[in-house]
Amino acid sequence: MRRTVDNAPFDAYAFFMKSTNPILYAGDTSLRTAGTYLAGILAHAGLAFEYLPSDQPIAPALRCGSRPLYIISDYPVKNWTDPDFQAVAAAVSDGAGLLMIGGWESFHGLEGEYHNSPLAEILPVTMEDHDDRVQSRRPWLIQAVESHPILKGLPFQTPPTVGGFNRISPKPGATELLRATAMEISDSPEEGLQMTSGASESLLVIGTFGKGRTAALACDVAPHWVGTLVDWGQPRVQAQAPNAEAVEVGCHYAEFFTRLVKWTMGEI
Repeated sequence: MRRTVDNAPFDAYAFFMKSTNPILYAGDTSLRTAGTYLAGILAHAGLAFEYLPSDQPIAPALRCGSRPLYIISDYPVKNWTDPDFQAVAAAVSDGAGLLMIGGWESFHGLEGEYHNSPLAEILPVTMEDHDDRVQSRRPWLIQAVESHPILKGLPFQTPPTVGGFNRISPKPGATELLRATAMEISDSPEEGLQMTSGASESLLVIGTFGKGRTAALACDVAPHWVGTLVDWGQPRVQAQAPNAEAVEVGCHYAEFFTRLVKWTMGEI
């Protein structure tokens, strides 16, 4: 990433794209760090959003009324109150979307502990009740297991990899779209360097709650867990949200996250 703005503070609740009903994107630390990736993709796709850093409570942003989509990505559960959870649950039941993206403070994670929150009922996955982080020095290959508009036309015959994720499992009635498969590497004098498939885990699961759509992506949207997914596809896409760093990513990465967001909010 290259820095393009100064270090002046910014309003956490500013509408970076003017809209009366923008997406609420909470987490990924800040727009000067991991948050710059998804924020850049949202801006590149022309999707109106409001960004909330990981160190800010969610309550003030919820006072603006229901949103078409709530994105929770590496956002601490301690920033919520029971009324906050109730407000989001009601909004999703009435037709809003909810997308959780993986990280140390997502699902259970290291400190996420969303398994004890009302979001555990809304999301289409069952969470672990203990540390669910899978971190590997070897790549995990992303494999499509179901046809769906989110994945249509994306070249999974040349799949990217991820470096880590939260361990989740689909609930009954949910749809698993992507899995991550561990690539085991061995080297022997007889056969030389060999790569074989190992364990396989759920990576992307979608579902519904009331009238709303829900999605759980177990990997991260930004380094380091995002792995080679961030560079998936040519040509390269340059993207930048206001008050954020500029990023350069693969075109298939940009298309995948754009479709994931649009599907969850009911636009495709």
